[in-house]
Amino acid sequence: MTKIKLCGLTRPEDIDCANDLCPDYIGFVFVKGRRRYTAPEAAAMLKARLRRGICAVGVFIDEDIKEVSRLLREGVIDAAQLHGDEDDAYIRALRKGTGKPVIKAFQIRSARDAEAAEKSKADIVLLDSGTGSGRAFDHALISGVRRPYFLAGGLDAGNVAAAIKALHPYAVDVSTGIETDGHKDFAKAAAFVDAVRRGEQT
Repeated sequence: MTKIKLCGLTRPEDIDCANDLCPDYIGFVFVKGRRRYTAPEAAAMLKARLRRGICAVGVFIDEDIKEVSRLLREGVIDAAQLHGDEDDAYIRALRKGTGKPVIKAFQIRSARDAEAAEKSKADIVLLDSGTGSGRAFDHALISGVRRPYFLAGGLDAGNVAAAIKALHPYAVDVSTGIETDGHKDFAKAAAFVDAVRRGEQT
């Protein structure tokens, strides 16, 4: 069964939506200046509201490893998703210091990017067109990736089933595709989750 991640949650009602839909993962963005930024204190309150069994992922770009480790150790998040220039040494140190999973994101612009993702020391990789861009990338570029991965970038209820059928990703990750006017839309989120789960049955 393809896992589901609803990313960029910022409000209590977003968490309530996730609790109703029961995705496998949700995401908090800890990148200042980004539209979906959530302060650690607010994320802690949102996490306390989250249904048990849903993994909360923190999204970072070149954040001080001490801060990422703190949020993991304190249980504000259950896994870290890295979108910057964090190297394998950073990934190993973070995993060793916290014992928590590390997801490394790769912007796929060429076959070389896919090769780098294949070699990453992260627990799992995320393949995307860019952080929160809402655009798809050329999926042919990842045809040779054999390790499990999160597929992100331009997914919505209308295309996610076809993407799963073609690529068989470990998980699909959506943010822009379940928004209306910059906020999470329960109807769109429900349609996305339903499309993934119904697609698995066909």
